[in-house]
Amino acid sequence: MLKQRVISAVILIPLVFLLAWLGGWWFTLAVALYAGVTAWELFRMVGLNAFARPVMWLGVPVAGLLVLEGGLPQDPIRLQALLTIVILVGLAAALFLNHPNAPTDLLITLGGAFYLGMTLRFLPLLRERQDGLMWLLVTAVTVWVMDSGAYFTGRAIGKHKLWPRISPKKTWEGFVGGLVTGAMAAALMAQFWLPTITWREGALLGLAISLVGPLGDLSESLFKRQAGVKDSSNLIPGHGGFFDRVDSFIFAAPVVFLIAQFAGW
Repeated sequence: MLKQRVISAVILIPLVFLLAWLGGWWFTLAVALYAGVTAWELFRMVGLNAFARPVMWLGVPVAGLLVLEGGLPQDPIRLQALLTIVILVGLAAALFLNHPNAPTDLLITLGGAFYLGMTLRFLPLLRERQDGLMWLLVTAVTVWVMDSGAYFTGRAIGKHKLWPRISPKKTWEGFVGGLVTGAMAAALMAQFWLPTITWREGALLGLAISLVGPLGDLSESLFKRQAGVKDSSNLIPGHGGFFDRVDSFIFAAPVVFLIAQFAGW
């Protein structure tokens, strides 16, 4: 297992960094494909409980399309048109399939596609900002440092369970450890990578990332608990699935982008 994890990391980390460095449509297309595969994993997990049927597969390309739309020059009418078309196509598909669970299938399809597409689209939006590569790096490294800080703090002194029904290994002590390490990491990186903000603002940004990041992890755990699976898939040897690798970014990317936009950074 450890060997598989190392091999996968050695291959994937340079590839992800290369795509992020290239930016533009290279990165947007990569995120769109990632969103589509993640949607497939999500619908597959839900389908294991036999209450979602064929119409849900509409959500796989829709999740990718929502990311691609975010990579175009911003036009609110275009997004509204896309969402309207998706809803109408979904209703038509549900009617023609004539499946007894069609209303539930449609809601799952739209909910899953919007959940992933409307959040992961903020990754290319972050990349398009001034110093976009640095914003992506600060977000990613803060998530990883926060996750590691929470893990090691929890193992060392964790006693009080954070949410035992959903994730029995997570503790409040680990959560606080993640907050501290995430804030410290972002404050340090802001000094070198984000010249438009101070280290104090970097610490607040890191605190925000460390607050919402675990929510993404716990949210995915809800789906996995319902499906009775350990990983969203086995597509990444030693690491589980695409959903497992991006769950924290589903919450972190929109929060970082919106904070930066409203704060004028």
